[in-house]
Amino acid sequence: MEFSEAEPADEGFDHPLFTHMPSSVSFNKLRKRLLRQVRQAIDDFGMLNGQKRWLVGLSGGKDSYGLLALLLDLKWRGLLPVELIACNLDQGQPNFPKHILPEYLKSIGVAHRIEYRDTYSIVKEKVPEGATYCSLCSRLRRGNLYRIAREEGCDALVLGHHREDILETFFMNFFHGGRLAAMPAKLLNDEGDLMVLRPLAYAAEDDLAKFAAAMRFPIIPCDLCGSQDGLQRNAMKAMLADIESRMPGRKDAMLRALGHVNPSHLLDSKLFDFSSLTAVSKE
Repeated sequence: MEFSEAEPADEGFDHPLFTHMPSSVSFNKLRKRLLRQVRQAIDDFGMLNGQKRWLVGLSGGKDSYGLLALLLDLKWRGLLPVELIACNLDQGQPNFPKHILPEYLKSIGVAHRIEYRDTYSIVKEKVPEGATYCSLCSRLRRGNLYRIAREEGCDALVLGHHREDILETFFMNFFHGGRLAAMPAKLLNDEGDLMVLRPLAYAAEDDLAKFAAAMRFPIIPCDLCGSQDGLQRNAMKAMLADIESRMPGRKDAMLRALGHVNPSHLLDSKLFDFSSLTAVSKE
């Protein structure tokens, strides 16, 4: 996307990560929209309750780069009183360009940690031929990120999942798992010592893609998962895109629905006591 007519950028924000930030009207609108959505998610889900140090997962993809940039933007504005440390887990994928992230993070002066763990070999060994890697790969990655967060004295692991990730997960569980569940914007891990936060919960993937392209982030594609055909998530993505193209605004409506649950109008007797529901006699 090309951004049109120039407008002065925010004065005083000279963080090296924003060196290539366009100063156009259209880009500033995009940036402010994403900042507003991140702030809303942080407020709605109480992400700052007692948090002092966040480990920001950085994969090298558009979403995690955008997350880091927006969090740094909020810190500059005095709206995010937490310390940030970026972390990339090098999982040992063949041909992974190991130099890009450490060189980039060093060049922009962001505190970071690069961790090497060959989870790729484990995934290839454990997953049967023709099956998808995502589930095991994600579990191994998350376990290592929890460990790193503890070692770095962090209160929370912050991830770059966005609106589409949440909706796709919901429909995967709906169609294939037989349950109503998505990705929560805030989650306490099983051990109870770390929060998992998703500040991009309200952000659209298309907006993040435009933001990343305009900011010229050095994107690293995921060749391990992205090279597989027939993933359930890809099918959900295509379905949602088709619905949105025919009925614009449906994605936002679906996301709002996830925040307005009415247990008495579902079928889960564990959430609503249907057996005690009785009519009041008019006699």
